Amino acid sequence: MYAILITVHSVFCDRKRNPAVMMCLVLLVQNLQILDILKIIPYGVKGLLCFPILGGGSLSVRLISYLKMKVTIVSRSGREVIKGGLELNDSATVGDLQEAIHHRTKRYYPSRQRLTLPLQPGSKEKPVTLNSRRNVRDFCDGYSDNLTVVFKDLGPQVSYRTLFFWEYLGPLLIYPIFYYFPVYQYFGYKVDRVIHPVQTYALYYWCFHYFKRIMETFFVHRFSHATSPLSNVFRNCAYYWTFGSYIAYYMNHPHYTPVSNLQMMIGFGFGLVCQVANLYCHLLLRNLRSPEGNGGYQIPHGFLFNIVTCANYTTEIYQWLGFNIATQTIAGYVFLVVAAFIMTNWALAKHHRLKKLFDGKQGRPKYPRRWVILPPFL
Repeated sequence: MYAILITVHSVFCDRKRNPAVMMCLVLLVQNLQILDILKIIPYGVKGLLCFPILGGGSLSVRLISYLKMKVTIVSRSGREVIKGGLELNDSATVGDLQEAIHHRTKRYYPSRQRLTLPLQPGSKEKPVTLNSRRNVRDFCDGYSDNLTVVFKDLGPQVSYRTLFFWEYLGPLLIYPIFYYFPVYQYFGYKVDRVIHPVQTYALYYWCFHYFKRIMETFFVHRFSHATSPLSNVFRNCAYYWTFGSYIAYYMNHPHYTPVSNLQMMIGFGFGLVCQVANLYCHLLLRNLRSPEGNGGYQIPHGFLFNIVTCANYTTEIYQWLGFNIATQTIAGYVFLVVAAFIMTNWALAKHHRLKKLFDGKQGRPKYPRRWVILPPFL
């Protein structure tokens, strides 16, 4: 009694597209009955099948999964984005699917795509977004080889580093223009401008802050999302560049009245401490993610994060409070209020999200009791 063991690799298991391999099996087995058996074996079956051969013994064929699946891509209105859909291997990831869509459309590069599972008509649930690192088959129903995904064009995208660089570069360059150049002559002020020490220190403080932000963008921050819509560049630049001009205009104005030296030192001293603390908070947040931006949501801990959920926003707000204590301009306080309002909304959303994710149930850790952003007020 003899047995022949043949391991059929994944590339050979697609019997419809590899007739030569099937012919070899027929010649070896010399029994056409094997074809009838193979025809009823569904794709994806794994195992060892034994077939009798002439003269005794058996032929063992190891089946290895090599599925082909069809993915239909539709818009939110139900229109088919790619006619006929796409055919992918069983091991394809969502990232592979996005690359295939880009290859077929030539327009929608992966970061411009958002793929979700379709919802039932009338459903108010949030659609499931396909993670680019997961396998496409993870989103199929049971053993189905067909999947329908809903495609949304996110529009032109830019990297977050590009976005942050341009929004911070504007204030860094605009502020010194009002300090060093006689721009106020063009606004009708012909008097000679006297530069007070607080105006010089404010220039250093301002430039240090935005230079730090640019350096953090390239060497500290790790982003969970690779890109942002291009429209955000114009929106964010309008915000930062406008406020930069607004504050610089009044801070360097010929009629500016300085505060006392003691108040100036207290304000800038407090603000600098908060700037250094803000940098340390960003370093702690950086360690929660891998260099590729992975890591998901985690409970931040250490330093001020032991008492405040969003210590990075806390130190950001308080450093501008220090700046305004030292400079005392209406423009500076307007910026402080607007920035505090925006960051408070971000902090509340993050705090509630972390409390929901870490609820202490089913083995998950329970989120500790902390301030949200502005101790002792919130």
